[in-house]
Amino acid sequence: MDKYGLIGFPLGHSFSIGYFNEKFQNEGIDAEYFNFEIPTIDDFPAVLESAPELKGLNVTIPYKEKVIDFLDAVSPEARAIGAVNVIRVSRRGGKLHLKGFNSDVIGFRQSIEPLLEKHHKKALILGTGGASKAVNHGLKSLGLETVFVSRYERNGMIQYDKITPEVVKEYNVIVNCTPVGMYPNVDDCPKLPYEAMDHDTLLYDLLYNPDETLFMKKGAEQGATVKNGLEMLLLQAFASWEFWTDECYK
Repeated sequence: MDKYGLIGFPLGHSFSIGYFNEKFQNEGIDAEYFNFEIPTIDDFPAVLESAPELKGLNVTIPYKEKVIDFLDAVSPEARAIGAVNVIRVSRRGGKLHLKGFNSDVIGFRQSIEPLLEKHHKKALILGTGGASKAVNHGLKSLGLETVFVSRYERNGMIQYDKITPEVVKEYNVIVNCTPVGMYPNVDDCPKLPYEAMDHDTLLYDLLYNPDETLFMKKGAEQGATVKNGLEMLLLQAFASWEFWTDECYK
């Protein structure tokens, strides 16, 4: 039986294990999906050793960037993004071969593109982790100018307390790539001047639990278009399966 899985820490919130095991059962695929919760990326080789039937892995927080050092090859897009969330595991002449891809950017780009209008030209990206890099790549490929928002002062980034109503009017696409507002902390949201938002504002939250985060709710109350990350998740899961099984990605 083939094995697939997810590495990250913690994994209590994982969507993938239920999605893929249901897919395998419904489609009669002789495979199983496992969660490999590892407290440090140094435990990654042990995961590979423990599962010789492994054909593919997803990668989540906090290892999308750190895992690259362990791979034999990385797709050009994942290399440009600087983050990997899909690994194709194969064997060549008895030797393990690991190739990294990024399906986050595919899922995000396909999910947000139908919502973009002509007045959406600039975007704020909340957070600086692996997912935010994929979002940045996706937005730029769709023609938007982007700025990262961080809690700390860094080159080319702005801090939350520097986001004025004027900034929100100019950067009217805002994507939350942080865990702020995720269950069980549903009463939290990124600190933004929500009162400056209107019908021209688009808020996209990568979170999907709860269905409507406080970030989305406060934007919607001002007339903003809002969307959560569930469709992105489904699209990137579909792309993961393609990366693992299609011969063109060997």
